Amino acid sequence: MTVASDIPETESWFHKNQQKIAPWIFLAPGILFFAVYVIIPIFQSFNLSLYEWDGLGQAEYVGLSNYEQLYWEYVDRDAFFISLKNNVIWLFMYLLAIPAGLFIALFLNQTVRGIRIYKSLFFFPFVISQVVVGLVFSWFYNPSFGLLNTMLAWVNLGPVNVLGDENLVTYGIIVAGLWPQTAYCMILYLTGLNAVDPEQIEAGRLDGAKGLRMLWHIILPQLRPATFIAFVVTIIGALRSFDLVSIMTEGGPFGSSRVLAYYMFEVALSEYGFRMGYGAAIAVVLFMIMMCFIAYFLWSMYREEKGH
Repeated sequence: MTVASDIPETESWFHKNQQKIAPWIFLAPGILFFAVYVIIPIFQSFNLSLYEWDGLGQAEYVGLSNYEQLYWEYVDRDAFFISLKNNVIWLFMYLLAIPAGLFIALFLNQTVRGIRIYKSLFFFPFVISQVVVGLVFSWFYNPSFGLLNTMLAWVNLGPVNVLGDENLVTYGIIVAGLWPQTAYCMILYLTGLNAVDPEQIEAGRLDGAKGLRMLWHIILPQLRPATFIAFVVTIIGALRSFDLVSIMTEGGPFGSSRVLAYYMFEVALSEYGFRMGYGAAIAVVLFMIMMCFIAYFLWSMYREEKGH
């Protein structure tokens, strides 16, 4: 007589594959939220850019008409051209945050008395809101009572209205944005410096490497992951700059400080009159510019890793 307990139990498919399935179960909520709030809206923006829609009535299909209008605005050096030009300026000047963050991180990566106080001071800009940063620098640039013009008066230089000058306003806002962005890059590099292999540094010292040679040949190669993240985040931050422009100038004077993100807001939700399709077309252009840069850096990282 066969005892029931002697019959081998057949394992279910889940039990056989639970080690493979478990990670996907934990990832599923994150993937779902990412798809609903990021991936699907991207495709909706592409689709909306082909329509003329005021946000309430019936959407009218216009094909590539919105992109054609953007092209002629660029050719005529109109609002889209100014916004794109300012974004390019933002992009190149914002990259200064990366070397600045690196050198501050190298300075703070020491075990000397009082270094925690210095770290807190440099970390402070990262934790405050961009709105606060915008207000602080608006007061700093104020031609009547701002600290900038007070310091210029000490050396007998006249007052400068940074936010009221079409040639200076974009650079003034970028300087305000560099303050917290440099702090963010500093944090990335401080984290990376903690992972630097001390044995390689000692080997470099034995070979006579020091100063810039040590930095270039031994430390920086080990900071590639931090540098990659710093580049990607800084480029995205420069291209989607909105809050500082909105707080400090609202695109003025005479639209000279507009960037693509703020221009998109203007045409879709502000004074230009609820042109959702046109705003979506600007968003698509901005998205494609971001993707080009990110794809380039991903390809560069992949090529370097493959080379090793």
